[in-house]
Amino acid sequence: MTIDHALFLALIQGLTEFLPISSSAHLILPSAIFGWPDQGLAFDVAVHFGALGAVILSLRVEIKRIMTAMLVGFGRRYPRHARLGWLIGLATFPAVLSGLLAKDFVETSLRNEFVIALATVGFGLLLWWAHYQRGRSGFGGIDLRQAALI
Repeated sequence: MTIDHALFLALIQGLTEFLPISSSAHLILPSAIFGWPDQGLAFDVAVHFGALGAVILSLRVEIKRIMTAMLVGFGRRYPRHARLGWLIGLATFPAVLSGLLAKDFVETSLRNEFVIALATVGFGLLLWWAHYQRGRSGFGGIDLRQAALI
């Protein structure tokens, strides 16, 4: 991969990460369209860290509040924020575990145009369904089972 390809893909990642579309797909499709070699999963993960850094920077006050609440008396002093932090951790754990266990499968079987199209349609339907779920109790109503499911 040339530096031009890397910069182009990083720009695409930055522009599409916060849209309700697959920024990961936009990292795979240019390679297919322009005939470039696949940059690989490691590059995709690396450019996602830039988006993670932007999220952490913009939410630093809230993250500090949640982390402090989790650590001060294990949440007894600020129970609402601590509970949210523990639920985020619980919801993140299965994704991390499955990512570690399925890395080879993802890299060999899920990085193709058909899977991207299918996933885009599936997530579009999920977003459409979620749009009509208003009136729910919000974050305060999430229990342990729902956090694990998320």
